[in-house]
Amino acid sequence: MQFKQTAAATLFVAFSPIIATAGSEQQGFVDLLALMSGSCKILKIAGHDFACKTVAYAHSDNGRVIFAVAIDDPNDNSRVISFSGENGKRADDNSYELPIDRVLLNSNDRPKVDGLPAPIEQASSGVCRQTGNFAAKKVTDITCTATDNDGRKYELLFVSDGTPVSVRRIRLTAPSIADPFK
Repeated sequence: MQFKQTAAATLFVAFSPIIATAGSEQQGFVDLLALMSGSCKILKIAGHDFACKTVAYAHSDNGRVIFAVAIDDPNDNSRVISFSGENGKRADDNSYELPIDRVLLNSNDRPKVDGLPAPIEQASSGVCRQTGNFAAKKVTDITCTATDNDGRKYELLFVSDGTPVSVRRIRLTAPSIADPFK
């Protein structure tokens, strides 16, 4: 349980800079976060195989979506690959398809913004497909394939272990206390 919470915390902390840098024309705030448990049957980054800790889905209020994968690297607990895009569509209640226009790569050695590693953004083309839905708290699998502008390929096949998806809606509210410095 502690392992899953640590992996989820890594992804949650990583989302703020990812959403903020992913659409520099309009920054967004995460308004929906879904954490899934299972295993990556395939996780390839530029031809190299990796294992993963967990996969998360984040939706921002400006419409950008990210499938983020916490990479299982004992030497770097900040390694994350994110497949990002807009205009995802549902063909039916149990399938979702997201066109990918960028891949974000993050690790401890990236420059820091507000104390957190800032991801490198690779313009890419590809698609992610999700089987299952968050309303039922059940996702069977997620596949993503993308190729960046330099020809590097990224691939994910995540299979759920059957644990219900943890879905959180997030909304911005007015501060609950007055700022004493105003």
